[in-house]
Amino acid sequence: MEPKKEAIVINDALWERLLELTGGAAMLCYQCGTCTAICPWGLVKEETFSVRSFIRQAQLGLPDGNEALWLCTTCGQCEAYCPRGVAITDVFRALRTLAWERRAAPEGLPSLLWAVFWNDNPWGQPPSQRAQWAQDLALPIFDPAQHEILCYVGGAASYDGRAQKVAVALVRLLRAAGVSFGVLGNEEPPSGADVLDVGHQPYFEELAQHTAAVFREKGVTRLLTISPHDYDAFKNRYPPVSDDFQPLHYTQYLAELVAAGRLRLEKPVDFRVTLHDPCYLSRHNDETAAPRRVLEAIPGVELREMEDAGVDTLCCGGGGGRMWLETAPDERFADLRVAEALETGATVLATACPYCIACLEDSLKAQNIENLVVMDVAEIAAHSVAS
Repeated sequence: MEPKKEAIVINDALWERLLELTGGAAMLCYQCGTCTAICPWGLVKEETFSVRSFIRQAQLGLPDGNEALWLCTTCGQCEAYCPRGVAITDVFRALRTLAWERRAAPEGLPSLLWAVFWNDNPWGQPPSQRAQWAQDLALPIFDPAQHEILCYVGGAASYDGRAQKVAVALVRLLRAAGVSFGVLGNEEPPSGADVLDVGHQPYFEELAQHTAAVFREKGVTRLLTISPHDYDAFKNRYPPVSDDFQPLHYTQYLAELVAAGRLRLEKPVDFRVTLHDPCYLSRHNDETAAPRRVLEAIPGVELREMEDAGVDTLCCGGGGGRMWLETAPDERFADLRVAEALETGATVLATACPYCIACLEDSLKAQNIENLVVMDVAEIAAHSVAS
């Protein structure tokens, strides 16, 4: 006699909550399986986790306690190939929101939220040190009457020593172009992008409301960001700031300055460069041209494309909260990306995201690779401006 199978009970209240969180995004899915097949986890795991199964659970309103829910890097590769245009990353964020409500988040992530709550940054460093990286740069506090743009530094470039070098390079470029800009210093509020990545939607909305109010109070209209994650949050996830509010990723602004003749990149830089497109710039925001325009404007730079470039970029593995979770050494996407970069014969692996830099540099160190260095686009460009 065949054993009885346990019936699946659909939770109507949970289903309604998922509809509320996603706007019914999962309903478009017809279970073709493209998302599972294209997921980059399939490149590093013998058996990848089933994206399709998570979408099906969201359609039915079924809770999920699977640890695989937290593997998603929200890279958006599945969305780029989905024939129905399902907002898959939004579905994963919604499922994570439900996990937070059930107190089922992985160990370590609650500490991230508490760090943001107490210190306005995931690094747990005091807000009073947010501008310490620039103590010798004499950066002015943003004044809309005097400055054409706000430089939003962000948490990574404020507290991470490696990302701070990118911020210094960007300041040098803005000054070389004669840009009147300001910063918010220790009063710079968090974007909430990391909170959004780990799926705590209510807390992200609280942070977004606060930061949008700060921007309105300070008279911010145009701003540039160093992190693509901050840029994406401001552009696509924030409540209205003002009718003329325009967030830009810094590569977009530098490309604009180059085209206008304001930023002159004249000193030759003898680098063979291959560009790693950050997921949150290329796929989530369809911006692949700006970083290339900046690199192509630098005399001496030879740009060599990897096999997976542009919107087909391979995720570094740092998105979706994975920066704050442990990844097994043999399951790191960055190792695959470094291998692709080496195949081009490049000496510099360029990118334009602090998290990508961290993941790619970790991979180089772990593999003892010495004939390739990771540099931000801003750092390469800074080599080309007059001293």
